[in-house]
Amino acid sequence: MSANHRLSAEEISRYSRHLTLQEVGLKGQEKFKAASVLCIGAGGLGSPIGMYLAAAGVGRIGVVDFDVVDASNLQRQVAHSSDDLGRPKVESIRETMLGINPHIQVDIHREQLTRDNAMRLFADYDVIIDGSDNFQTRYLANDAAFFAKKPLVYGSIFRFEGQMSLFDPHTGGPCYRCVYASPPPPNLVPNCAEAGVLGVLPGTVGLIMATETLKLILGVGETLKGRLMLYNSLKMHFKEVRVRKNPKCELCGEHPVIHGLLEDYGAFCGLTAPTMQLPASGIAAAENDASKNGGAEITPLELKRVLDGGRPVTLLDVREPHEWDIARIESAQLAPLSKFDQFIPELDPAGEIYLYCYKGKRSLTALKKLQERGFTHLKSLAGGIDRWSQEVDPSVPRY
Repeated sequence: MSANHRLSAEEISRYSRHLTLQEVGLKGQEKFKAASVLCIGAGGLGSPIGMYLAAAGVGRIGVVDFDVVDASNLQRQVAHSSDDLGRPKVESIRETMLGINPHIQVDIHREQLTRDNAMRLFADYDVIIDGSDNFQTRYLANDAAFFAKKPLVYGSIFRFEGQMSLFDPHTGGPCYRCVYASPPPPNLVPNCAEAGVLGVLPGTVGLIMATETLKLILGVGETLKGRLMLYNSLKMHFKEVRVRKNPKCELCGEHPVIHGLLEDYGAFCGLTAPTMQLPASGIAAAENDASKNGGAEITPLELKRVLDGGRPVTLLDVREPHEWDIARIESAQLAPLSKFDQFIPELDPAGEIYLYCYKGKRSLTALKKLQERGFTHLKSLAGGIDRWSQEVDPSVPRY
């Protein structure tokens, strides 16, 4: 242990409850001080992870996040406060972490994790923690951690449930792709904004992720390598699923076909079209087609003009009743996507129908259902009621 990782008298006092643990002791605490950890995300999971690793005395903690603090974050992202609204999350969480423990170093990376910076960022840290909230970042983090030969502590949250594991294929465990070989269809799994999340859930999941990180640094106990922990907060139930390294895994299997980071993780997850090189003469046409989105969408201002025009139209809100109670567009009818099929017989196939949801995904799904039944005069509100509130009617609450 180098001299700069020795504990000062003040640190010995601060970490005294660690030092009296035989499994930690002075040498273990010095391991914490010498360790470096990179956390992807400074939100729901990143908050408890960063705060507890700081309190534990992990010497160098990096945080990568490009977002700013929003009021809707404060219900669960406990590293931020009302005074931080509009502030970069990495700056806010660094202040919180250093307020907990001024003896550590917090490196902030205010950028989105991409294939262009992942290997550079990962190279400087011993352990990578994935506290992201989307599939493209999870696959990117998994692949970059594999090529950097770094252990990846994984966690995810959804409504009332969470998942946690440790992916470390270089020591015999599986990688994320061994468990989830391919991402789900982009419209199948809504994000936290659409589906909601219990505010305390990321606290539970994040603390388990922080615990796994500390065990890794110490080299003690049994980690979650080879195990996927499933947590249901409504039932207060933990379930463990054994997961093995997949010999057919495209990344870490016996005959891998992935030999470097993918060009476009958004396209891999079905979120963007694969990158194409267009001749100059085709660029304008491509931009025109993209703007129309196949003619399926309408902007909030265009919809307002339609509604103000006075002609008979049907406006359907395909969100769920609890979302309808929060906010709605005047003159709309509630037709939840979960029960949408039962509303279809009540609609006029020749009528002019407009649909909206929270952000625009579910309304496009409902539109396709109507198209399959022969409906032709259909439009989906681009950006949903959230964009409507921003561009047309600020009195409609945003959530």
